[in-house]
Amino acid sequence: MLVAGRNAVLELLKTEKTIEKIVLEQGAQGTLGKIFAEARRKNVRVQFAPRSLLDKISPEGHHQGVVAYTTEFVYADLFALGGGEESLIVLCDGIEDVHNLGSVLRVAECAGADGVVIPKAKGASVTDAVVRISAGAAEHIPVAKVPSINAAIDSLKERGYWVYALETGGECIYGSKLSGKIALVVGGEDSGVHRLTREKCDGVLSIPLFGKVNSLNASVALGIAVYEVVRARLETAKG
Repeated sequence: MLVAGRNAVLELLKTEKTIEKIVLEQGAQGTLGKIFAEARRKNVRVQFAPRSLLDKISPEGHHQGVVAYTTEFVYADLFALGGGEESLIVLCDGIEDVHNLGSVLRVAECAGADGVVIPKAKGASVTDAVVRISAGAAEHIPVAKVPSINAAIDSLKERGYWVYALETGGECIYGSKLSGKIALVVGGEDSGVHRLTREKCDGVLSIPLFGKVNSLNASVALGIAVYEVVRARLETAKG
């Protein structure tokens, strides 16, 4: 598996994952120099190469002067996610665009979510591009890949989670009770949360829209929602 981009490789070096080697652009300076120093500290093999070679080997050519060869992405077990009384889990219902999935992972990790759940079929997997787009967040947040999002919802509900779909036509998220174990379901780029999945949820939460466009990008909607959960919990903690 290739991991490309400065932030993504720096975050990879902070983990315990096996890194076979790192290829740096010749004349590395700035952040690239920091990557070189950290790689040497961790005894990771470093190879220098011209930019033309990096252009050939890197995903989509977006490498920023560095590419790392690492083991394939290891998915987490659904039952290993969360567990605490204030757990937060994100489920992706049919997100097929790698840019959206990468952004979802970044948002979820930054908000302190306990994990992200994606389907084995009809959805993007964690690829080199997703890791890069997530700015390295994919190296820190557990991602479970399940046969069925609906079955995962049932499992989470059995473990005491309140599961909410992020869709239009539901209860306004502002003012909603968001304490305890929460799971948020974000839908795909075109279809949103599927009807049967929505019906599995305990409720539907909506973000008010006041413009002429009637929907938000999946990762943007998730960002608003997860930070509303964070805000509500911080308010509760203040008493």
